[in-house]
Amino acid sequence: MKKKDILELKRRLKKDECTFTKMCGCYVDGQKNIVLNIKETFLNLQEHEFFKYLEIARKTLSGTIGNNLLELNFPLDEENIGGRQHSLMGLKKSKLKDDALLDSFYKLIIDSYDCTGNFLILIFHDAYDVITKTTDNAKLDESEEVYEYLLCAICPVSLTKPGLRYFQDDNKIGARIRDWVVEPPNLGFVFPAFTDRSTDIHSIMYYTKNAKDPHPELMEEGLGCISKQTATEQKEAFNTIIRNAIGNDEEKSDHFFMEIQETLNNIVDEHETINNKNAEPIILTNDTISNILIESGIPEEITAKIEKSYTEEFGDTPPVVEHLIDTKALAANEQRKKEQRLEKQVQVLQNKLEKTKQDVTLGTENKSTLNSETDIMLETNSITNLESASDLELETTSDSEIESENNTTPNYGIVLQVKPQKVTQIKSQIIDGKKCIVIPMDDDEQANVNGVNTLL
Repeated sequence: MKKKDILELKRRLKKDECTFTKMCGCYVDGQKNIVLNIKETFLNLQEHEFFKYLEIARKTLSGTIGNNLLELNFPLDEENIGGRQHSLMGLKKSKLKDDALLDSFYKLIIDSYDCTGNFLILIFHDAYDVITKTTDNAKLDESEEVYEYLLCAICPVSLTKPGLRYFQDDNKIGARIRDWVVEPPNLGFVFPAFTDRSTDIHSIMYYTKNAKDPHPELMEEGLGCISKQTATEQKEAFNTIIRNAIGNDEEKSDHFFMEIQETLNNIVDEHETINNKNAEPIILTNDTISNILIESGIPEEITAKIEKSYTEEFGDTPPVVEHLIDTKALAANEQRKKEQRLEKQVQVLQNKLEKTKQDVTLGTENKSTLNSETDIMLETNSITNLESASDLELETTSDSEIESENNTTPNYGIVLQVKPQKVTQIKSQIIDGKKCIVIPMDDDEQANVNGVNTLL
């Protein structure tokens, strides 16, 4: 069963393209008694009824393949005389004109459908002239075959909630009349299946609105098919197998569960990257589950338990890998990882900030009165007692060197500390017969002499 086949049928269920020949059905009460039979030539329905019934038919072709839409197969004995596939074939060939076959069909559905409350069974007959398509999907004006099929919908019928309403004629507010309303179908099927744009009498396209409760009793007892789990049921069963094998350690269970989920997700991503999204899905067989668990880092003793339970649960019908992936759990786990990464980054930044504060405090103590990058600190014991050039030493330091400066400076008469960019500007001149050091200063620069700020 492929999505394009289902969409091809669904696209036809429109006012101008629908070719339903007949619609029949019955209304069943809560005691499973038929209280009303319906027989209509579909195209003769009043317009508002036509669209309501058409919408019900469309709903039975909606949802996700493998979850809401399942391909069910008939055992060979059901295709023999007296089998349920054989009965459906007779009902199709009668074009819903045989009352006895219709009554038998209704009874079969009513007896096998485990339901409380009222419901409506509707069955449509259609004949679709399948137009030939070329390899590039261009249509040709000729028919490959006539696909004749039945579409069945089972709809709950519920009583509207009590409430108040406005009565226009009496101009008053009063209790409204509660009506029985037909809801969208919760179950349905198409027979024969439409596979590769052709009739498949060995299969049914089965619809379930609730993937957690697909009513396997209807699949087996009503339709005579081999029941199948939905993707939701398979995922829940798989998750239970893993958690039961790991035990009661919730943290450990969550960890291994997410490791397996990420491995499965990576396998699907890699498969689609290599083979594109329309490739055949990967089946998780009993043999390949072992490789998945090893790759996920599951301990050997837990792996053995999972393999045993997996074989017992899925047997000869292993699920598609994609059906076992819990997308919500993966998304939540990815969000947790992002939050953890952010927390680590914040912690690193906080540590750096704390270290910077400590360095600044230490640097302030060592630098004493060095206030800005353009400051010049001039320390001198006696600027007037300059005896000779040998008494002068110029030192240039970087910021880090200034911060690490200690009090081990030799006992020179004059000690200068300047920024590296000022060194080339320092000159020695004879002024009033004395050798002097000349340091040009810009308007925005300051000088500090023996701890005293000096503005020149």
